[in-house]
Amino acid sequence: MNQKTMTVLEFNRIKEEASQFALTDSGKNSILNLTPSQNLGQIRSWLDEVTEAAAIMKKSSSVPISALNGIEIILSMLNKGAALRPEHFRKLADFLHTCTKIKRFMKDKESIAPRVAAYVYVIEELPSLLEEIERCIRNGGVDDYASKELSKIRKQISILDDRLKEKVYQFLKSAKYKPYLQDAIVSERSGRYVIPVKKEYKGKIKGTVLDTSASGSTIYVEPEEVIPYQEQLQLLKSAEELEVEKILIYLTGLVEEKQESIRLSIETMIHYDILFAKAKYSLSIDGRGVEINEDHYICLKQAKHPLLGSNAVPLNLELGKDYYALVITGPNTGGKTVGIKTVGLLTLMVQSGLHIPVADGSHICVFQHILVDIGDGQSIEQSLSTFSSHIRNIISILKDANDHSLVILDELGSGTDPAEGMGLATALLQQFYRKGATILATTHYSEIKEFAEQTEGFMNGSMEFDLETLKPTYRLIIGKGGESQAFAIALKLGIHPSIIQEAYRITYKEEKIFTFGETDPGKIRELEQQIAINRYARRNKKNHRPKANSFSQGDNVAIPSTGEFGIIYKGPDEAGNYIVQVQGEKRTYNHKRLKLYITAAELYPADYDFDIIFETKENRKTKALMEKKHVEGLVIDRESQE
Repeated sequence: MNQKTMTVLEFNRIKEEASQFALTDSGKNSILNLTPSQNLGQIRSWLDEVTEAAAIMKKSSSVPISALNGIEIILSMLNKGAALRPEHFRKLADFLHTCTKIKRFMKDKESIAPRVAAYVYVIEELPSLLEEIERCIRNGGVDDYASKELSKIRKQISILDDRLKEKVYQFLKSAKYKPYLQDAIVSERSGRYVIPVKKEYKGKIKGTVLDTSASGSTIYVEPEEVIPYQEQLQLLKSAEELEVEKILIYLTGLVEEKQESIRLSIETMIHYDILFAKAKYSLSIDGRGVEINEDHYICLKQAKHPLLGSNAVPLNLELGKDYYALVITGPNTGGKTVGIKTVGLLTLMVQSGLHIPVADGSHICVFQHILVDIGDGQSIEQSLSTFSSHIRNIISILKDANDHSLVILDELGSGTDPAEGMGLATALLQQFYRKGATILATTHYSEIKEFAEQTEGFMNGSMEFDLETLKPTYRLIIGKGGESQAFAIALKLGIHPSIIQEAYRITYKEEKIFTFGETDPGKIRELEQQIAINRYARRNKKNHRPKANSFSQGDNVAIPSTGEFGIIYKGPDEAGNYIVQVQGEKRTYNHKRLKLYITAAELYPADYDFDIIFETKENRKTKALMEKKHVEGLVIDRESQE
């Protein structure tokens, strides 16, 4: 499947919507990277798994799946010679808890989802590791009782810290030092206790200056008497850090021993995340699995375009049993394009293991290629016209099409001369059919409707139009080509039936009776005014006819409608018609259809006998005889000539 097909059929949007149901980053990325398969066994397995997952969701909407929260990154930090930190162990503990929960959750789901429930056996609970992590790690750090040595060190730190604080507070309470202090508070700088001394009394309190205030008016002094206590406290804290690191290294070693089991559990959790994200998406679009085949058979029952939601009109379509090419005609905005895109998109979804919004009993064929030409595809950068862009794309489709291809063509042959476009569209449909492709095509050419009706393997379809509301219903009707609704709409809106009848005769070269859809006498009289005005205008023209083009006997005239030339024999009559001799045959033409080419004066002498041109040899002999004497029963037959 090429990327153009994915984009045009909006399959990427489907993947984006489905990915929103995933909890893990890996799950989201896997769904965004879904690609169609051509392997029937694999596709069936995918669809069956989603069906089972959906069944679980219907029974229990909350499935205990871990969002992982960086567990994959934590595993990548192992075996690097560095210990994991307390926050890493907290996340691991949460993950192991979720593993225990999902194993319990799946225990009673084997009856409705045997395949999905079986995956849980890959997950190892690791209770000993979990217990040790929770014993050692609490409240975001290493617990006091993680080891006896750590407990001992922290008790010593607590006792010494209390003594140190008491010693420092003695300075604050001392009447001797009170005048030198900026505030009666104990501060801490670099982990050591200090007292705030006014700058001008810097030498009054013996000790080490560790900091100065921003204004420079206060210095922070570590009194000399507390320095030994501070040093001892720092030694204990260093011992504490060493012991904490020792415990973290110990826990990291335990995790490294079980890393393969943890990795398998993570992979299984991601698979569950992808599976239940597909199931949640299926439920959101009222989706279900379908039967799949490689026999070019497509049967969609009550199918909906998943991106249209509740606004989608159900599509019913069957293809690949008695015919393999469906040509859909009908008015613009009637839903032809949405219909064929729906078939292509649902096929992509099924081949990617996604449920589709259809009724039970639907079938989808698995194709190697889904090749589309939809939309104008115009390339501004290359300055290609719409028609040129279509042709370039169709050339590419012709190269790839075979008997395992679904070819989807929208408005085939459009964008050029109608006659040539129709011919090209018909030839392309024939060629794709010869290649064995399954074809879905839309067109506005009525001639292609006739071609599909008369050609084996092809079937007509049309989008239904409601003449009551004057709106399309977006329902596909198989077996009937779409008719132009222009005449029906015009009749519905109030054009007189006789005008519509004449328009139909001009368009289709055949007669069709159109009748009033109105029974109200007043409204019928209003309709009659349309043709009454035309008749009055015609009478006016007859009574006040402008002077016709004037021709004389013998004038050589051109007949633009046929490309022939003739000689004026007689005329004009009251309607402006002339009798013209063309190649020995006398025809009648209105003056508007004739054009003077050479006048008779330029062709013949003034006394030229035109009988030589217009009379037969027999008539000329008869005329000459009649001029000499009367012969009983002798007549000149001019009626037969005219």
